[in-house]
Amino acid sequence: MSDVEVRIASLHVHPVKSCAGIAVDEALVIETGLEFDRAWMLVDERGEFVSQRELPRMALIQPALRHLDMVLRAPGMLALHVALDTVEAPVRATVWDDTVKAYDMGDLAAQWFSDFLGRKLRLVRFDPEQRRLSSPRWTGAVEAENAFSDGFPVLVASTAGLAELNRRLAAAGHAPVTMQRFRPNLVLDGLDAHGEDHLDEIVFDAPEGRVRLKLVKPCARCPIPDVDPSTGERGHAVGDTLAGYRADARLDGAVTFGMNAVILEGVDVALRTGMAGQATVAFA
Repeated sequence: MSDVEVRIASLHVHPVKSCAGIAVDEALVIETGLEFDRAWMLVDERGEFVSQRELPRMALIQPALRHLDMVLRAPGMLALHVALDTVEAPVRATVWDDTVKAYDMGDLAAQWFSDFLGRKLRLVRFDPEQRRLSSPRWTGAVEAENAFSDGFPVLVASTAGLAELNRRLAAAGHAPVTMQRFRPNLVLDGLDAHGEDHLDEIVFDAPEGRVRLKLVKPCARCPIPDVDPSTGERGHAVGDTLAGYRADARLDGAVTFGMNAVILEGVDVALRTGMAGQATVAFA
């Protein structure tokens, strides 16, 4: 094993699962990942989550976090304000194979999302009393908690990985894309293209303590990276290009981009853009 120095190029929080993300200068690490990341989710009448996979216009819903509320904006809609310290009725919500405790966020929010997306939906918030754990197949003895993320608390990507994709897109005559399409939490400088694939742990020393992340599973990619975040329309160039060079033997040939990580240490410590860290490279 050897070490490499990395730097946080950007931090991203996605408050409502599958809606637009927010680039932030600072993010608090909590048990389930970054604070407010995937804390809310849209569900259908059966309480099952919906995403850009079936509703690509979700990409156009832009949240902003303020001191007391989250403000959601979408084209043609008045802004929706959702209080950070208020929930309504307890409900059950299903995300993938997990049915968990959540809170409904009320009729006004439900109507707003239903009007914009053209389907009857409700907004729910994850119940912090709920423990939803990542698969022990990948985390081993680490009990990694999640809110409404797909399955792991933190997603790590690299600026070099995006640059390599854009190089290949340009060679095929396609426009470049931004990291928004891949919805990571932590974007790192200092790695070769897709160097995150080969990392074991990353340690960041903040003034208030240490954050240790363990990278445990490559992130298999669904069609969402082919949704243009500026238009909410689907294409196919990103998926087609990745398929040409990103088949991952660790996931039986699935196309991957980025690595899922779990938190070993650092709850209640803030990560900041520009922060340097030491990454351990694990050579298989």
